[in-house]
Formats: sequence, C-alpha cells, structure tokens
Amino acid sequence: MSALIRKTHLGGSIEMHVDIHGEGEPLVLLHGFLGCGRDFRHLGETLHEGFRAIVPDLPGHGLSGNPRGTFVFREVARDMYALLDELGIDRFRAIGLSGGACVLLHMATQQPRRVEAMVIAAATPYFPEQARAAMRQLTVESRSEEEWREMRERHARGDEQIVALWEQGRAFADRHDDMNFTPPYLATITARTLIVYGDRDHLYPVELALEMYRAIPDARLWVVPGAGHGAAFEEREQFVRVARSFLSTH
Repeated sequence: MSALIRKTHLGGSIEMHVDIHGEGEPLVLLHGFLGCGRDFRHLGETLHEGFRAIVPDLPGHGLSGNPRGTFVFREVARDMYALLDELGIDRFRAIGLSGGACVLLHMATQQPRRVEAMVIAAATPYFPEQARAAMRQLTVESRSEEEWREMRERHARGDEQIVALWEQGRAFADRHDDMNFTPPYLATITARTLIVYGDRDHLYPVELALEMYRAIPDARLWVVPGAGHGAAFEEREQFVRVARSFLSTH
C-alpha cells in the first residue's frame, strides 16, 4: 500500500508519501538524508517480515514535499510523530539509517514512551569536523552526472527538489543547535537501542558510537569491521539478521 498523506504540522502543510507493507506490530523504517524510502528494498523484504512496515519518504525526499524549505532533524522527528498519529500508531519499533537514525534520536528523546526499540545505523550525537567538511562540499557545481542520475531516480519532484536537498545538506555544516546530544540528554532514551557502526566510517568516527553506547541506558553496540558509513548495506544479510533478532526480542 502506498499513500500520499497531506498533514498539517507547525502551521504548515506537508504532503508526506508513505509505503505500508505487511501485518503485525508497527516497524518504522527511516532512510538516510538524500535517500528515499525505496532504499530499504536493497535490504530485502525479510527485514520487515512479520511486521507492519511504515516506510515514509522524509520531507523533501522522494515523493514527499517540504514547504518549509529547510531540513532540521528535530522538526522532522515531529513530522514523523504527526504521521504516526495520522495512522493511529502509538508505540512502535524502528530502524534508522544515517540521517534517519538522527531523526530517531530526536524521536526517542521527544516522546520516549512511544519508541519501544530501535536500530540506529550510522547515527551521530553531533556533527564532527570531518563530517562538516564533507557537507561543505555539497555544491551543485561539484556534482557529477552520475550523482545527478542517482538523485533523479530517487526524487520525483524535479531538479529544483534535488538542488534544495544539496543546499540543505550543505547548511548542516554551520548548524550546531539541532544534532547536539549530550550524555544527559541521551540518558533520557528508554528504548532498547542497537547502535550499528562501521569502523571505517569516513563521516563519523567510531568514538561517537561509544559515546552513545555509554550514555543510552539500554544500549547495545555492534561495530562492523572494515565497513564504512553504509555498513547496513555493505553487510546486508548480517545486518538484516541481527536487526530482526534485536527488534523481535521482548
């Protein structure tokens, strides 16, 4: 089932595209920044087997609109809760990849009771300088034809949408009040949490995974040897097996 839900949040209206698959307990799947919900197809349907999978395109991504013109993880977390309220979903489990995992950190601190368990792959409590340096390179002029092709395959609202996403990503480099999780703040998370990191992540050094692991009360840590920022896809079969086992545990 696919749906385009028009919802009101923070005084504005967003057309939010969401795919819903299967039956069972709700499992929210949040893709990374610059990606879209269809990215989870690369992990296979086994990932959400036995669950009711809720797979949105985040604001401004894929088929979803973003009239705000900005991408702030804290606000996107509120958007996701508004979407879940529209679908009548209270408590849920979740998997977030990169930017989607950062959204989940905000969701788990905004309304801790509602997040039962979550797998956060390539999340970060804050943006280190090496990530900010990469963000500053997100200029339209520096994008290759291959990157344009990949973005056009994911984002259906035209080149203006794609340019906006790159500009929003570049703006992360100078923002310090959104992804800014201190240990006491992370300690408010009550969800069982599996942190997944590649030990060769070029954006977020593995030390950041340790910071989150030590601060989140009910956390597990899986560091994938030799994997980079996309560890979930690089070790797809193992990731699916471990994530499903963790999320299915009561």
